[in-house]
Amino acid sequence: MTTTAHEATRVRAAYQYCELITRQQAKNFAYGIALLPPDKRHALSAVYALARRIDDIGDGTLPAPEKIAALGVARAAVTALAGGTAPDDDLVLVALQDAANRFPVPVEAFCELIDGCEADVRGVSYANFAGLEHYCRCVAGSIGRLSLGVFGSTNPATASSLADDLGVALQLTNILRDIREDLGNGRVYLPAEDLARFGCTLTPPSGDGAGDRGVIEGPMTELVRFEAERAREWYANGLRLLPMLDRRSAACTGAMAGIYRRLLEHISARPQVALEKRMSLPAGEKAMIAVRALAGLGRLSGRTRPAEDGS
Repeated sequence: MTTTAHEATRVRAAYQYCELITRQQAKNFAYGIALLPPDKRHALSAVYALARRIDDIGDGTLPAPEKIAALGVARAAVTALAGGTAPDDDLVLVALQDAANRFPVPVEAFCELIDGCEADVRGVSYANFAGLEHYCRCVAGSIGRLSLGVFGSTNPATASSLADDLGVALQLTNILRDIREDLGNGRVYLPAEDLARFGCTLTPPSGDGAGDRGVIEGPMTELVRFEAERAREWYANGLRLLPMLDRRSAACTGAMAGIYRRLLEHISARPQVALEKRMSLPAGEKAMIAVRALAGLGRLSGRTRPAEDGS
């Protein structure tokens, strides 16, 4: 086997590995990726695989100092990758390096994701929405810009800003979905000023007893609906990105955003349920949103109807 043939085989195996990770772990992301042509699908799977690795460090069970050290290793790998080098034995980085050679992927944006994960590990909370917005841009806006590098656009500068905004909308949805779970893990993302405005408190577990999930007090349903309306505004702005993308890339983005936006409507319709457990959409509903996106019906520019009761 020649060196070139060997390299092609290695890259192909790397992409297959990233696509496997995406199929197994990307419960919402995978529906959109499946709508892309093969070259973009492979590249976006590589982006997802590294993002998943970084997230798993931040959300894992290692002690905080070890998480910070592991995130530092990931940052060094990203810096090397941005400089054009990737280790031969790391399939995710091999795939991502090939993707960056084929598409203008801003690899350095992964460092922003790492910044956000480090904030999580350190237990950073947010006094106001400006602080939370910055966090959302780090952990989700960065992924929007990385994805845009794969998609391409007719207006790169404007599209980059809108992709960032759409990432904020998606992350706000995640935060509302995971209030109870995050609280149990000692994390509070909702801004302190918003909690105070609605007379709510979120108290993390004391650590004194098993099963302590933390305490939620105050009119949280009102606060959840307030934050959901804020997220809708970010979706309305971010979805202006779609006309700047080619049809398949717009369908991919529309499917992913549509799934999260539908989830937001479920949360807003039943906040009391969302405060007790993580809500999700049935696979059939996700598939329907993806099909509509591919048909061009997922190019949302206004508000969706509130979801009917049920999940």
